[in-house]
Amino acid sequence: MSRRVVVLRHGRTAFNAAGRIQGQLDVPLDEVGLAQATAVAGVLAEAQPYAVVSSDLARARQTAEPLAARTGLPLRLDPRLREISLGAWEGMTADEAMAQYPAEHEAWARGEDVRRGGGETYAEAGARAAACITEAVTELPADCTLIAVTHGGTGRGALGVLLELDVADWWRLAPLGNTCWSVLVGGLRGWRLERHNTGLGPLVGDATGAHDLGSRAVGGSSSSPDVEPRQSL
Repeated sequence: MSRRVVVLRHGRTAFNAAGRIQGQLDVPLDEVGLAQATAVAGVLAEAQPYAVVSSDLARARQTAEPLAARTGLPLRLDPRLREISLGAWEGMTADEAMAQYPAEHEAWARGEDVRRGGGETYAEAGARAAACITEAVTELPADCTLIAVTHGGTGRGALGVLLELDVADWWRLAPLGNTCWSVLVGGLRGWRLERHNTGLGPLVGDATGAHDLGSRAVGGSSSSPDVEPRQSL
């Protein structure tokens, strides 16, 4: 058996529910998100992780804390797992960003990895998050599991880098729903994607539908992603 990495997205926030772009704004979980964090901790604790590392933004930290408490593991915070910086777009709705930054929005919609609102590119966010995960994995004994709690855009970027995909093809990875996760398994030729966008089902009455997946299903909804056009960011 090989080392495993579970890339987990944070629970729901009021910005997710309202369709506002979060980026690196430090928005906490709402009541639904807190319930989601408790629920996912009970399932992922069964994986008996060796370590838990999280973005230091409140919504990720609050998602990671119940898991750390349930497993008795120390929670390590790392700013490299923060969401992609979206600069002036942060706090806006997708429609507002499109109206105020039409050229950037059009380039992004075409698939260009632009600095939206003067922030980061996807490649930059993916590289920093993948570096964090890679460093944490080197500390794992053989056959152990790392859980990395991050965000929708950065999570997809980290997966893209670790899977050695071209940034132009990252859109093929569906964005993680709130408290949904992907599993990477290490091997001689690198990382393999074993599961993607796995969720728990409609456990806590999430009105966004982000958890309407079926118990432990592979697939999942992209409702309320942090960085996805025309949806809650």
